[in-house]
Amino acid sequence: MADSNQQAGEAFAEAVRIMARLRAPDGCPWDLEQTLDSIKPHTLEEIYEVFDAIDRRAYPELRDELGDLLLQVLFYAQIATDEGHFNITDVAQSLSDKLIRRHPHIFADAIAETPSDVNRTWEAVKQQERAGKPANNEGLLGEVPRFVPALVEARKLGSKAAKVGFDWPDISGLLDKISEEIAEVRAELTETPDPIKVEEEMGDLLFVLTNLSRHLNVDPEQALRKANAKFRRRFRSMELSAGEAFTGLSLAEKDALWDEAKRIEKQA
Repeated sequence: MADSNQQAGEAFAEAVRIMARLRAPDGCPWDLEQTLDSIKPHTLEEIYEVFDAIDRRAYPELRDELGDLLLQVLFYAQIATDEGHFNITDVAQSLSDKLIRRHPHIFADAIAETPSDVNRTWEAVKQQERAGKPANNEGLLGEVPRFVPALVEARKLGSKAAKVGFDWPDISGLLDKISEEIAEVRAELTETPDPIKVEEEMGDLLFVLTNLSRHLNVDPEQALRKANAKFRRRFRSMELSAGEAFTGLSLAEKDALWDEAKRIEKQA
């Protein structure tokens, strides 16, 4: 374990040194011109590439993608260092302090025997941490970040509201609400639909569906990603079955190919 930790520390330190060299006055022109804002899009892209490698259990790719994600952390920290705000040591120390603080059942005398116990302990420590910070004027939901993907935000908003008792009591109520929202979408589909109203009603429907996933303990982002991957597989199977004639087939013929692709996939 000691040797493994030492090797990890040495490899991390080398990556930090390389990043500092790239941002040195005589370093890479591209790296030197980057800012916190300019590399944000790259960070988001790297996160989704990590997700994709995990979904496919492509471990060599996952190793490389995690390295690319680590690069983003090093890049932000080096820019902050250059501007005199903090350095990568501060980042690592802040993380270590938080992990110890939020795991008192490991590093102190608290007791947590189940994952639920751990979650309660984690939330209690987070509340203590917030008590020492300036209060926000947006209420309970102000703690939910606005910059996360919409599905994640919707799930977090529903979860926060549920903690103070504002939630559907059971799945049946949610299913009824979904039917209600579908009816409202349908009602907007007139001969001259109002795009703004249609968007609003679709948003309401998606919000309720996300809360259903929360009640079912399903991550909506991952569920949709898996559905996307399934659609890709089945559509590709349709293309391969039909060959060059695929685009010219009728909808009924394409539907038949889709049903066949589903049948083959379920039998595999």
